[in-house]
Amino acid sequence: MNLREEILAEHSKTQTNKIIAWIGSSQKRFDELVNLFLNDEYRVTQRAGWPLSYIASAHPQLVKKHMQVLVETLHKEKIHNAVKRNIVRFLQEVPIPENLHGEVMDICFSFIADVNEAIAVKAFSLSILEKLAKIYPEINNELLVVIEERWDYETAAFHSRARKIVKKINKSSASKF
Repeated sequence: MNLREEILAEHSKTQTNKIIAWIGSSQKRFDELVNLFLNDEYRVTQRAGWPLSYIASAHPQLVKKHMQVLVETLHKEKIHNAVKRNIVRFLQEVPIPENLHGEVMDICFSFIADVNEAIAVKAFSLSILEKLAKIYPEINNELLVVIEERWDYETAAFHSRARKIVKKINKSSASKF
């Protein structure tokens, strides 16, 4: 299979599933997909993100060697929303190496605080911060402050995810007294 041609052939769930099945748990094929995702033209990058996020979630060991460069990609100024969205989508579900925890937290807090950021990126960032707060409970207060600051300006999707997080934080801090 020519992966790039398959990515460009069609943007559909069926095509995405075909690509996912072809890559399977192959590190070599996944590496090829990551290369297209990070280095190709806009349309290829956009379309490669969908199977990439599903495969990374299903086979987190495949993304391990790419984690540093994928996190660094989130810092780029002219990054397309599809790239951000798909990276933060799978970061919710895969183990994040300890050496990247601080950087990922900073990125997620900045995404949530950005008035122009897409809601999906914000929602996924909230989930990542919730996951990291289990390791670093000291970020809970900052997370609560950011949620409160953004509350009046955000969508129902943000409210839904944020409400669950606030409830968990309040429950865990109440149980310590």
